[in-house]
Amino acid sequence: VQQISGMLMKLFQRARLEKPGQVDPRAAEFTLSLLVAMYDRSGTGYIKTRSAAAALIALSGDTLLAKYRAFFQFYAVPDGNAALITRSALRSLLTDLNQIPAIVGESCTLSCVEMATHSCFHGVLNSAIVEEKFLSWLRSEPAVLLWLSTCYRLSATEMVSHRARCR
Repeated sequence: VQQISGMLMKLFQRARLEKPGQVDPRAAEFTLSLLVAMYDRSGTGYIKTRSAAAALIALSGDTLLAKYRAFFQFYAVPDGNAALITRSALRSLLTDLNQIPAIVGESCTLSCVEMATHSCFHGVLNSAIVEEKFLSWLRSEPAVLLWLSTCYRLSATEMVSHRARCR
């Protein structure tokens, strides 16, 4: 938790320099509180870096495709010249990501994660999949992660304005 706190301080300090007046001075503190609530409910003082990274990626303002690629990078295992997502890595990713809606009472059961893992690996004979298969599955908007694409669409439309008047 202390290491993540230090990283968040640096991250938000840089963001404040790039976007003066747009970043709350307590952003690092609030973000750390959220991560602790999601990933350290028992108060051990320990949060997996990968879990925290998944949450930060999911909550970032980046495009869905950029988020999906980043998830792959953090959870894939090296296999020679390529990287692959295994079933257990996908389960870990989905479990980590589902702590985000769980914090607001919208949790998913373990069976949801298992069904999603099964759907991703449907028709796959190998024990792991390549990035393209992973991205293709995510683009199909699996139910377990529907909240992620919905939140992205909502944030993408926040700044849209129309020159129309209501009567």
